[in-house]
Amino acid sequence: MKNIAFYIASRYLLAKKGSTAVTFITWLAVGAMTVAVTAMFVIISVFSGLEDLNQELISNLHADLTIKSTSGKTLKDFDKINSVLKNNKEINHFSRVIEEKVYISYNGKGDIAYLRGVDSAYTKVNPIDKDIFYGAYPGFKYSNEVLMENSLDNRLSIPVSSNSDYATLFMPKPGTGIINKEEDIYNKKDILVTGVFPGKDQLDNYIISPIELTEELLDLPKHSAYQIVITLKNSDNTNSVKQQLLSALGKNIEIKTKEEENAAFWKMINTEKLFIYLIFALVIFITTFNLAGAIIILQLDKKQQAKSLVSLGFPLSHLRQIYFYTGILIVVLGIISGLILGTALCYFQQYTEFFKANETLPFPVKIVGKNYLIVALTAAIFGFGISWAFSKISKEYITKN
Repeated sequence: MKNIAFYIASRYLLAKKGSTAVTFITWLAVGAMTVAVTAMFVIISVFSGLEDLNQELISNLHADLTIKSTSGKTLKDFDKINSVLKNNKEINHFSRVIEEKVYISYNGKGDIAYLRGVDSAYTKVNPIDKDIFYGAYPGFKYSNEVLMENSLDNRLSIPVSSNSDYATLFMPKPGTGIINKEEDIYNKKDILVTGVFPGKDQLDNYIISPIELTEELLDLPKHSAYQIVITLKNSDNTNSVKQQLLSALGKNIEIKTKEEENAAFWKMINTEKLFIYLIFALVIFITTFNLAGAIIILQLDKKQQAKSLVSLGFPLSHLRQIYFYTGILIVVLGIISGLILGTALCYFQQYTEFFKANETLPFPVKIVGKNYLIVALTAAIFGFGISWAFSKISKEYITKN
């Protein structure tokens, strides 16, 4: 009997209806579901592409592991840390880093910047030297040669690789008491910009310098470090190496992975993705009311046939199944056609890069298997629920004149 109900439902969907209006409304429901599913699949695929793009943009900005002190800024017992890191076979390279805010002045212009002092091994952990688009990476022969972020350099109009144009860094001195002279307020140092790099939003207003420069400005002893950045031979072992280092280095040490360092950034991305999903889930939910209308109109159009079936002993429950299966067929047809159309649009964007976020950057798209499941389940839950709710006709509706 269930097969009969499904067969009749398929005939109701495909066969010519008693009215062209009924046919139009039925296929309008299919079309609306197709458009909604297509839109949701494409948008989620774009967000999957954006995740990969963001990972690529910030992949070199943070190391696999970062060691910091939990008691003050400066890492204590650096010799012990250095020995532990050198003896760990999972570690590929590591580098000392000191980072502080600094005031930079040039030719009457000034700005607040972030000064990141690094040692000569830093480029093995963060290959920032590959991103330089003008000038060169500091040679570390002189402590006052620096690399500057592009927007900061443009605002101050500092010439690059000039032997006569120096900017000045000012670092406030810690301490208390009466200020008697200018040297009591801050340390200062003239710097030469050797190259310019893009900040990629993560390193805006940054100055990369030899670590000796930050040690001088902060009056720190040699071999000081605020943090140590580490790159591993196999990044899949990040968590296990983290636990090894925590047990070897003891207390007053904090170690963060790349994901933990970017926790706020990824939380923002995931929140945006969640809201986009909820918005398009609402769109699909609203679209399913076209399905409700199609089922109701079909019930009116086939009322005489329903009376005949009931008169011949066809159970009311199976009559309800006919309308339920009709709604399911409309939903399934809309989901399949929507996913096919969405996939075609995604491949079109991947190969042609026709749609662009700006003049140079096309919208990134990534086709992921789980996106098919998410979209299909969302549409199916709403569609099947509406089909079930509006298929519940009463016997009085069929038998009354």
